[in-house]
Amino acid sequence: MDNLLKQCKLDMEKRIKALDHDLMKVRTGKASVSIFDNVKVDYYGAPTPLNQVASLATPDARTVVITPFEKKVLGDIERAIHMADLGYQPNNDGNIIRVPIPPLTEERRKEIAKSIKKIGEEAKIGLRKIRQDLNNKVKKMEKAKEFSEDESKTCQKKIQTETDQFVKVVDERIEKKEREILSL
Repeated sequence: MDNLLKQCKLDMEKRIKALDHDLMKVRTGKASVSIFDNVKVDYYGAPTPLNQVASLATPDARTVVITPFEKKVLGDIERAIHMADLGYQPNNDGNIIRVPIPPLTEERRKEIAKSIKKIGEEAKIGLRKIRQDLNNKVKKMEKAKEFSEDESKTCQKKIQTETDQFVKVVDERIEKKEREILSL
C-alpha cells in the first residue's frame, strides 16, 4: 500500500511540475527569458535552442536582451524569433538584440486568463487520471486477494486525499497566475 501511495505522490508531483512549466510559457506582459524557450536558431545547419547560442537577460520588466556568443549569429537569432511567430519585434543593433515586450490590452489579459483556466483544468484531469489508474490497480489487487476489502477502501481513501491536496495546489497556482495577469 505504501508503494502505491508513494507512486501516487510522485506521479502527481510530476503533473504539478508540468503545470508549472506550462504556466511559465504563458505570456504575462512582463519580460521573461522563458518566452524564448521554444525558439530554435539555425546554427551551422542544426536547429539549436536559443539559450545555447546566446545569453538572455531581462534588464527591466519590458525588455529581453539577447547577447549572442558569436556576433555572426545575430541575423540567425533575429530570423528565428520572427519565424517562431511570438508576436515580438526584435531590434538588432549589431552587438545585441533587444526585444521589447509590449503591455497587454485588457481584452488580451482576459483571453489569457481563460487559457490559464484551461491549463489548470487539463492539470486536474491529469491528476484524476492518475487517481483512476491507481484505484483500478488497487481493485485488481483486491480481486487477486493481495488486499482485503478494508485495505482496499483505506488505500482508495488515501489516494483520494492525495488527489484533493494536489487539486488544491493546482487551484492556488492558477489563481495566482490569473491575479498576476489581470493586475498588470
